[in-house]
Amino acid sequence: MPNFRDVGGLWTRGGARVSSGLLYRSIALDAASDADLRVLGDLGIRTVVDLRTAMERKRRPDRSLPGATYVSLDLLVDSGEADPAAMFALMEHPRRASAELRDGGTERFYIATYHDMIRLPSAREGYARFMRMLADPAARPALVHCTTGKDRTGWAVAALLLFLGVSEEDVTAEYMRSDLEVRRAFAQVVDDFVARGGNSEVIEPMMSVRPGFLEAALAAMRADYGSVEAYFSRGLGLDEEARAALRVAFLEVR
Repeated sequence: MPNFRDVGGLWTRGGARVSSGLLYRSIALDAASDADLRVLGDLGIRTVVDLRTAMERKRRPDRSLPGATYVSLDLLVDSGEADPAAMFALMEHPRRASAELRDGGTERFYIATYHDMIRLPSAREGYARFMRMLADPAARPALVHCTTGKDRTGWAVAALLLFLGVSEEDVTAEYMRSDLEVRRAFAQVVDDFVARGGNSEVIEPMMSVRPGFLEAALAAMRADYGSVEAYFSRGLGLDEEARAALRVAFLEVR
């Protein structure tokens, strides 16, 4: 499974370590093999959190992971424009996509999406539900994914790590680990897009990770809330008990 990894292992500024074996991230499970599902089962995953839109889930439904509870959180349902399913559908028509998204159209789409992940009521509600689930021992270990596992999943993981006290530099490095994974996984998609008359500059932002996208989310978070702590408390509505439970669960203090 491309872009699959444990979220744990990083160190916080305060000298604690983020616990391993509690949260995993990945690409969608629609193409997971039987062997993949056995590995996930051996990890004891109790909850699969799918951050895709209803249309994405309908187009490519996840394979079922026996024994795990499946939770869908459509973060972008309140957006009239940031529709990943529509974007992927457009890419099936390379010449039209290249015409409609020329001059940085794809980049603008992703910047808008990262802003939406901070500001849409559906995104705040979805990420709040996700964080509350992680605070509940009964939901862990958990696996979170979207379509490529790099954007909506990327912010879910980045926000958690920042909240736990991992430095922004290390969080960005973890976020960027998805770049090579996604490029490898979708190399044939890009080649096919170009072979059918598409402009590689149009599809490349979809099949890669860029620091500027994460920076857009961070800038929106700071503009609206000032800090990641305020984002969790006021933006996501997590009370002190839930925030403390996340820290207790995910931090190993030396």
